[in-house]
Amino acid sequence: MPGTAAGLTAGARTLEAALVDRARRRDEAALREIMQANNRRLFRLARGILRSDSDAEDVVQETYVRAFTHLDGFLGESALSTWLSRIAINEALGRARGRRPQVELGSVPEATLEAQIIQFPLSSAATDPEKSMAQREIQRVVERAVDELPETFRMVFIARVMEGMSVEETAGLLGTKPETVKTRLHRARTMLRENVEKKIGPVVMDAFPFAGERCERLTEAVLRRLGIGA
Repeated sequence: MPGTAAGLTAGARTLEAALVDRARRRDEAALREIMQANNRRLFRLARGILRSDSDAEDVVQETYVRAFTHLDGFLGESALSTWLSRIAINEALGRARGRRPQVELGSVPEATLEAQIIQFPLSSAATDPEKSMAQREIQRVVERAVDELPETFRMVFIARVMEGMSVEETAGLLGTKPETVKTRLHRARTMLRENVEKKIGPVVMDAFPFAGERCERLTEAVLRRLGIGA
């Protein structure tokens, strides 16, 4: 969803308003739809601040509880996704500063929330164990490199690159100017590239292995062609 209500088409605004209205009435399907549409973004934004999967999951759940118990406060001045993102960022920042905001839980059916929250991170089983292992290692290198970016650059990178948010949407979400977003994104990409290159060096050195059975097989084949050995 675009970041501002003005950026939504008339049809999209109507659909979102209807969805929010259903959610206000605790319609389970509406709650599910909202969460499934926003889970990944909220998780990534929260993790960008806390750098912890488990803490980020907690923030996502708290965000939904806070949002669903205060839907009357959503006036449609921004897209629902942006409103939820701001709640998640504030919740994550509060935790990062050692504060645990109290959230009223009684207004939302507990079973509904627990049933609908999608666990993170989501992944599918790979059919090739070796390829899967290599991909996981590369993913870990990139994740560590992103985690090590200073927070101001990390949040812009996550919003713009990982979530595909526009410059204007990112600026509005983070409370900064579009020009600042562009500058920080450029700097984040430079820092990330340098960090990944530094970290991936040892991994690259082990790429394209030629040892074990493959090495032995080739050695024996060459010796046979040369008439050496059995």
